[in-house]
Amino acid sequence: MKSNQLLQLAKSAAILAGEEILKVYNKDFDVSYKEDESPLTIADKNANTVIEKMLLESKIPILSEEGRQVPFEERKNWDKLWIVDPLDGTKEFVKRNGEFTVNIALIENGSPVMGVIYVPVTNVLYYASEEGAFKESKNSIDKLPIVTDRQSFIAVGSRSHQSPETKAYFDSLINKHGKVEVISMGSSLKICLVAEGKADVYPRFAPTMEWDTAAGHAIANYANKKLIDYKTKNEMKYNREQLLNNWFIVS
Repeated sequence: MKSNQLLQLAKSAAILAGEEILKVYNKDFDVSYKEDESPLTIADKNANTVIEKMLLESKIPILSEEGRQVPFEERKNWDKLWIVDPLDGTKEFVKRNGEFTVNIALIENGSPVMGVIYVPVTNVLYYASEEGAFKESKNSIDKLPIVTDRQSFIAVGSRSHQSPETKAYFDSLINKHGKVEVISMGSSLKICLVAEGKADVYPRFAPTMEWDTAAGHAIANYANKKLIDYKTKNEMKYNREQLLNNWFIVS
């Protein structure tokens, strides 16, 4: 498949997964919990089924939060793979605040080269490839970044995961910039805010997994932003043996 075909496939898969999620979101649903105490619903599972079925057409292997956890001995030979989070922000889904997404990324040799993030509740689609990064809504398609002339300094943080280290980092920003506005947001939408230009920085000093960041990382890159691994001081790499991310900063 050509790059534009892969992008269309990922966009279609994300939108169909979003439809499955909303079927559950709009009625009563049960919540179970994984070993790490993170929530899991039938929406996660149904969305994953739809995505995997569609992406298998590409004959590119898939690493998904809700799919089979492939051993590194097998994965390490993949020079190209999809990384999928069928429902990023399950806590936000359970709270019914709308701040959850479908994340699909294409990785080549450890780097994100394509990303799709779909917001089911608002029907907004972020996507990026070598053609650039875009935000598509009902009435428009805008190239990212959209906002380029803001006067105030804005940082974005997690609504569900606020760590002492994050607070200390925000304090350091205040010392440097004076007044700093902090926006709280769920899921990978935090990365999208930086990619859009609506925020200047998103520090994440709390646990995330590769599928939480891969799609957003691609979108940030093609919007001329960076997602830097706080430990290595380099761009985050993917399909690692340890799927748990180091801390990172998007700016």
